[in-house]
Amino acid sequence: MSERQSASADSDNWQRRTILVVDDEAGMRSFLSRALEGKVAGVLVADSAEAGAALLEKQHVDLILLDVALPGSSGLEWLQALRSAGNPTDVILMTAFADVETAIAALRSGASDLVVKPFRVDQMLNAIGRCFDRARLARENYLLRRELDKYTIHKDFIGESDAMKKVMALVARVAPMPSTVLVTGESGTGKEVVARELHRLSGRQGQFVPLNCGAMAPDIIESELFGHAKGAFTGAAGARHGLFLYADGGTLFLDEIAELPLPMQAKLLRVIEDRRIRPLGTEREIGVDVRIVAAGNRDLANEVAAGRFRQDLYYRLDVVSIAIPPLRQRPEDIVPLAEHFSEQLSAQLGLPTVALPPSLARLLKRYDWPGNARELRNLVERALILGEYPIESLVAGAGGAAAEGMDGMQGAGHGAGAEAEDLAATGPDSSAMADDPSLLETVERRHIVRVLEAERGNRAEAARRLGISRRTLDRKCLQWGLRP
Repeated sequence: MSERQSASADSDNWQRRTILVVDDEAGMRSFLSRALEGKVAGVLVADSAEAGAALLEKQHVDLILLDVALPGSSGLEWLQALRSAGNPTDVILMTAFADVETAIAALRSGASDLVVKPFRVDQMLNAIGRCFDRARLARENYLLRRELDKYTIHKDFIGESDAMKKVMALVARVAPMPSTVLVTGESGTGKEVVARELHRLSGRQGQFVPLNCGAMAPDIIESELFGHAKGAFTGAAGARHGLFLYADGGTLFLDEIAELPLPMQAKLLRVIEDRRIRPLGTEREIGVDVRIVAAGNRDLANEVAAGRFRQDLYYRLDVVSIAIPPLRQRPEDIVPLAEHFSEQLSAQLGLPTVALPPSLARLLKRYDWPGNARELRNLVERALILGEYPIESLVAGAGGAAAEGMDGMQGAGHGAGAEAEDLAATGPDSSAMADDPSLLETVERRHIVRVLEAERGNRAEAARRLGISRRTLDRKCLQWGLRP
């Protein structure tokens, strides 16, 4: 970069910034305001930490010049409160009493710099420049890292099937765009993983902020999203930022979007269109730069037809749609996912990994996985805890459908207890597949016998627990020579 280009970049870096000056001396506030006039986008002033906090509720600032000695809360106390609340704004502390203790306290409190009064204009400008430069370099480094791994899939984004490769390619293409994205798929397919990958590859410096709309009570979701002022409702003892502000400059992931109440759907639509929010109990609007990624396991088009979801919001969210196929439709991904979960959970739990033999791998590929990748992860976690794969849980997890399949009523043969003829017909490796029905039958018999023993031979109760009909259980017992 040439000297002229560098100077231009520095100027642009300052011209987009807003600075808040907090000092109880009117002369110092005036001095700094004049020194910064024309150099930055705007200068706000406050004579106390409390007044500064009130201004921060109304407007975003990029840097705070904060006096240590203030009436009420001291500068250090307010800085500590800001950091405790998760506010990352750069703060330059100003003090007339510089000593080692003050400097150490400033650093521990999260100050970006410490300037001793009295100071010259160039001293303060240099301190401000260092803060702005660090922020600029952090962004440039982030963008450089993003370019380096632009086509590298995140370690949690696993998939060898053609279907998942298409999803990955679409994510990489869409990620840098500001458009809203709708991620669809059954529960447990990994919609949040896709949303996080969209954010990681987006180049956005802000945070990834997730919210499960279905887990939030309707009467508090507006406050959760937009924030509120003190006294806005019963129990609002203090002001609070909403998730939109925490996601400013980043991505807000709205999971289970179909659960959002209709009145909130209208407000969300307005925010997406205007890029402005209004916290509860206030009259002011705050501009936000947030990329929306929504997800759900229900068909939003059907929800619109049923009158439970606004059509205009649906069209606004469905700019780009990414559909994640269920695990049963991509068996090639099951073993790589199981191995990934094994390594991940092994590190978390401090337990050794458990080998996945080929016969069991074939069994896993024939299971329906109604809970998708989440169910597979749970199975792997149980395997690590027990020291072996609990194959019986596949029979139990099938809810008896596997055992019912033995009646010959199901032709697909995907359940854990499907007939040998069905399994043998699913591929060319008939000898290997013949082993699987044998293994399945052994596991199924062991499981049924255990349940019968637990119920002291009560077949009606055992059938209820197994999730199968009494007729099926009687036939099984007759087939295996089990007497009442």
